[in-house]
Amino acid sequence: MLVTLVHPRTGLPHAAVAELYGTARSTISRAIGEIRPLLAARGFAVPDRPGIRLRTLADVFAYAEAEGIRLRIDGAETQVRRPKAGQPGRRAFVSGKRKQNTIKTTTVSDGQGRLLWSGANRPGRMHDQTAARTEGIAEQFRLHPVVKAEVDEGYRGLANAFPGQVSAPPKKPKDDAPPGEHYAWQEMRRRQSSARICVEHTNAELRQWRPLQRYTTRREDYAETHRAIASLVSDSSAHRPTRRKLSTTLVLVRRDAL
Repeated sequence: MLVTLVHPRTGLPHAAVAELYGTARSTISRAIGEIRPLLAARGFAVPDRPGIRLRTLADVFAYAEAEGIRLRIDGAETQVRRPKAGQPGRRAFVSGKRKQNTIKTTTVSDGQGRLLWSGANRPGRMHDQTAARTEGIAEQFRLHPVVKAEVDEGYRGLANAFPGQVSAPPKKPKDDAPPGEHYAWQEMRRRQSSARICVEHTNAELRQWRPLQRYTTRREDYAETHRAIASLVSDSSAHRPTRRKLSTTLVLVRRDAL
């Protein structure tokens, strides 16, 4: 278990980890191959609900509907190795945004930035809106009409399809629009960004793990590695105090100090 955690945290090769622990490389590879699938299959922790795990998007939407949680949805990209020349689908991994070979994932958090789900791996060339259809996000909004979410500009089509449930940044007014209209647009965009920034912090927390900054091994193993890391991150974020609990703690600390 220890070497399985050290390897994704640092991104060290199996041979380097074996040297650190004074064992054979094959032993490290075997240990990681046994433990990593177990971590990936654990699912995601539910805040204040020990023992309950979310494993699918359907679980996340059902939980959000039952608890009245407004979801935050965002995409993330991880740079990966370029496919070999002549291999089918080679251009599918070239991201139009980053101009690199990447794999995209979808992250879902609550309003406190606690990770509820991360996965649905896809080639970097696929647009977020296309992914929303293929991953079944749109279908989940149809099945759970009371669930609401905050998204970025990449999910504009999802916001247009579900205007009462999905909130995206407002469209920019034309250049010749009155100054008041531009000011209102900036204020609405600022408020929407403030409501959605927590999922950006969640993605930043995932990128603290070396393989999710740049994945240098086989792309076929990325989905399992990402899932295992996200499962561990969800465990730590689920026990993070909410703003209300944190403010109450600060008040008690100050009162004790006085």
